[in-house]
Amino acid sequence: MQRPLLIRFLLFALIAAALIIIGYFIIRPSDVLPVFHPKQLDPRLVDPAVRNTTGEHRITDFRLVDQLGDTITLADTEGRIIVADFFFTTCPTICPKMTVQMARVQAAYRDEARLVLLSHSVTPEMDSVPVLAAYAELHGADPQRWHLLTGDRAQIYALARRSYFACLEEGDGGPNDFVHTENFVLVDPQLRIRGFYDGTSAAEADRLISDIAKLLEEYAH
Repeated sequence: MQRPLLIRFLLFALIAAALIIIGYFIIRPSDVLPVFHPKQLDPRLVDPAVRNTTGEHRITDFRLVDQLGDTITLADTEGRIIVADFFFTTCPTICPKMTVQMARVQAAYRDEARLVLLSHSVTPEMDSVPVLAAYAELHGADPQRWHLLTGDRAQIYALARRSYFACLEEGDGGPNDFVHTENFVLVDPQLRIRGFYDGTSAAEADRLISDIAKLLEEYAH
């Protein structure tokens, strides 16, 4: 092969190889989780008060009490990844399944101080601190990692609808209102929503466990 022809062939091969590599990085699935904002979500999930909000959405502050009787606020989650859900201790249907899957998430990251689990009672008038303590003990909830929260009903319902976008039903948080949702919500240390998962599904819990690892890696540095 003549030298000029050989050089052209080598250049062509190098360009082709470069295009293949670039194409791979363009089409391969990204390991970076999306950031969810109100306008990107099913409108039924987003409270009308924040449905048309622009800019980055972040979880709002709260003041609730956990199974130890300790006051928990957003400051207690600073710098940590949050997994949130909404349940009640007497629920006979989806909540037991959700608790099993949340326990699996806890087990997968038992020694990970950068992760906190927040389970909010939607019947706080019944789920007192002693009731939550008994429920937590029954299901092996580590109070350093997994807070079962009770407190002001209207505040909890506002969190479900306006912060976590966890439920489809609209309401005012009053005595006749009720939230019943299977959603687990993943929140990053910047308080942005990064994922939604069916908390009754083992496969979805596995996906959540995998996505937590991605977030841990994203915020490792």
